[in-house]
Order: sequence, then structure tokens, then C-alpha cells
Amino acid sequence: MFALEQRQRVVALCIELSRRGYLAGTGGNVALRIDAECFAVTPSAIDYLSMQAEDICIVRTKDLHQLDGTRTPSVETGLHAQVMRRRPDVGCSIHTHQPVASACTLLGAPLEVTQPALRRLLGARIPIAGYMPSGTGLLARLLARQLQPTVNAYLLRNHGVVCCGTNLEAAVTVVEALELAARSHLQTQIQARAAREPDLAAGLLRVLTALDSSRHTSGASSLSQT
Repeated sequence: MFALEQRQRVVALCIELSRRGYLAGTGGNVALRIDAECFAVTPSAIDYLSMQAEDICIVRTKDLHQLDGTRTPSVETGLHAQVMRRRPDVGCSIHTHQPVASACTLLGAPLEVTQPALRRLLGARIPIAGYMPSGTGLLARLLARQLQPTVNAYLLRNHGVVCCGTNLEAAVTVVEALELAARSHLQTQIQARAAREPDLAAGLLRVLTALDSSRHTSGASSLSQT
């Protein structure tokens, strides 16, 4: 089987991300660069916990032509191709609907990263691509406009996020870092609004408590929040 090792690594990564709560069911997708010409990508509509190496698709980076695999590539393959084309340093890209960062996409604004350790991983400011229906070339083009050489995470308005790294491990670290940065951002926003609007304070503080609880119940992370 062509690129068996890369296919196996994609499957293992999907299982791990599902275990940590970053992927669920068939939502989200993963791409791993094979070489300058092609990459491996998860298939469409297959549960990650039942996925096998032979289900992973191989597509050509420049035009998304499928080179190997019997399954249909993810409808979001175009997102990953844009990252691979414009960021030759990237070896892996991950699209998730992870809960806290995805909530930030509903705000419709870039996410400012304040913690120094997270800024080094993510960039100082996480851009947001405008909304377009999932799986359309329009969404991929909107993401392409936001791609920057020193930013490794991107919000997709009302949808989810795209994270990338030089290799698989680095991309996973970015996924974790983005969730921490998003949680910190929402906590700051909630506290500020509770101070401005005392009548809403009790409800807002309940949301804050729930956010803090999610930090302890989600998959463990080795990243510092300082």
C-alpha cells in the first residue's frame, strides 16, 4: 500500500484526537504531507474509531486529484491543500470543531493571544476566515487569504478551526494551545461583561465555572497556561 506509514499515523492521530475530545464521530479531518507533491487526508463520512489505514486517501496538492485510495476524500480537503501550498514548512494540518475554540468563532473576531508560551506556538493574533458553507471552494479561498508564515491556527467563522505544524506532533500541540488560548479569551470576556452588567453576572459566572470545569475534564495537556 502506498504511503502505508503515513496512513497509519493519520489513523492513530484521529483516534487520539477523538479520545481527547477534539474530534467526534465524523466531524473534523486531518492531513499529513507525504512529499512536495501530495498528502494523505482522512475520508469523508467515516467514524474515526472505525477507520483503517486503507481508508485514508492520497491526493495531489496542486489540484486535489486523488492518487490512491478507494474512499472519497474529506469535503474539507481543499482547506488542507491551501495550507500545504502556502506553507511549505507545514507537515500536518488538522481541522476540528473543538468546543471552546469553536465557540470563539461565533464571536466573529480574531483571537488575541496574551500568554507568551501560547503566542510562541500560535502567533500573537489568531485570524478568522469569513463564513462559507462547509466543503466549498469558497471556504478554502477565504482561509487562504488569512494564512500567514508565523501563525499556526485559524478560526473559521461559525464553523471550527484549522491548526498546523511542521509535523504531526507539532500540529497536535497547536490544537491544544488554541483551546487553552480560547478558554482564556472567553474567561476574560465573560468577567469583563459581568463587571459591566451586574444583572447578568450570576448567569455569566455559571458559564465561567463551566469553562473552568471543562479544562479539568478534557484531555490532559502538557502545555502551560502562563
